[in-house]
Amino acid sequence: MAMTTEAREAPTVTANPVLGSMNDLLTDPLGTYERARRDHGDVVRFRAGPPGLRADIYAVFSAEGAQQVLAGQAANFRKDNVFYEELRGSIGNGLLTSQDETYLRQRRLVQPLFTRRRVDGYAGQVAAEGTALAREWRERDGGVVELVAEMHRFALRMVGRILFGTDMEKAFDVVERTLPPLQAYSLKRGLSPVKPPRSWPTPANRRAARLQGELFALCDEIIASRRGGGGGVDDLASRRGGGGGVDDLASRRGGGGTSDDLASLLVHARNAEDGSLDADELREQVLIFLVAGHETTATALAFALHLLARHPDEQRRVQEEVDEVLGGGRLPTAADMAALPRLTRVVKEAMRLYPSAPVIGRRAVGDASIDGVRIPAGADVIVCPWVTHRHPAYWAEPERFDPDRFLAEAEAGRPRYAWFPFGGGPRACIGQHFSMLESVLGMAVLLRDFTFEDVEAGEVPVGAEVTLRARGAARVRISSRG
Repeated sequence: MAMTTEAREAPTVTANPVLGSMNDLLTDPLGTYERARRDHGDVVRFRAGPPGLRADIYAVFSAEGAQQVLAGQAANFRKDNVFYEELRGSIGNGLLTSQDETYLRQRRLVQPLFTRRRVDGYAGQVAAEGTALAREWRERDGGVVELVAEMHRFALRMVGRILFGTDMEKAFDVVERTLPPLQAYSLKRGLSPVKPPRSWPTPANRRAARLQGELFALCDEIIASRRGGGGGVDDLASRRGGGGGVDDLASRRGGGGTSDDLASLLVHARNAEDGSLDADELREQVLIFLVAGHETTATALAFALHLLARHPDEQRRVQEEVDEVLGGGRLPTAADMAALPRLTRVVKEAMRLYPSAPVIGRRAVGDASIDGVRIPAGADVIVCPWVTHRHPAYWAEPERFDPDRFLAEAEAGRPRYAWFPFGGGPRACIGQHFSMLESVLGMAVLLRDFTFEDVEAGEVPVGAEVTLRARGAARVRISSRG
């Protein structure tokens, strides 16, 4: 709704008299947002920076407010805020960060890869990667694995195979070494009242440029491999011993022609309406999907398996469902998604407790009213899945793991935006069905073959830069089920 005269001013979060909330938002943003909702309500104002240089950030925590920002008033809340500006400088102006005609053009070029029918066709490749990981884990039967690193590698393999037509084993170290510090650098610059131009040779700028250069070089290698129809960073068939009987990549990609993976689609995309992508645009699209394409799935998989390890009764019930659906040891297909409702609920509950994108930013174009609170034109605004997903107005005992929150009758009683791990409105994540398919079918293979036992005896601490990051290990003991 438009701003009305009845709109009240947002309460300001009490903070340091010199730097405001800047240090709190840098060192413990999730805890800071949770305390702000508890102490001040569903729409609050943070002031970050020293007097005279302070930036105001409005945070919206209610489901109804999130829906207004992301959907109902989406045209008034754009990706123009300081955080997206910094993210563009770090990872480019791809589908995640672009706007207006640039965004619409990019989405038209990419959308064919994410239709439900096309995504369902990726199920065999998900199953193949799950089978390959299970083979590796059998050599560690009875041993301990660290789920965060394992699931990031697993998700990156799936993204590489499906979206880029290449093996991402070599890319894993590059992504894990460069992405977290680049995210932290972008967040720090977004909150800083004074930002030296990126061209200045400060230690932070030079390090960020080096890390960005490594990521860009990786993307350029992927693009070059698709232009030539080659095997990419590493030929998958050579690592997997001929493809493991599921959709052998080398034979499917052979012959030097164009393929239907994202990189090939973008390389060869050309039409009268949209033209083609230049070298920088190609790199930025590949980088956005390299980053965003595996983060959500990796986070969901790691925390869902760790939560099941901590709740053995729920793990047993899920395994009974998986065993019934995949009787005889067959591989899951997209058609099995509907037959795995309990496992799907586990994934959704993991995404509730550990959303990959815990904070989503916008900037108000004009004056607005959210939940009856005035948001001035030009204000930076965030909605916060991390807090909304724990809001006691929508979730009883919000810290408790309970997949039955996602039974149909329970979901019917909650606002639409009480759960929004994929964002919402016209800028909702294009790959949400892709992520759910990877998560559910990937877990089905692993739970069919292994039992998981918690060895941490507690929750995994997390923090946030741009995405949710574990700040501790999620170790579990794996045991073969036969």
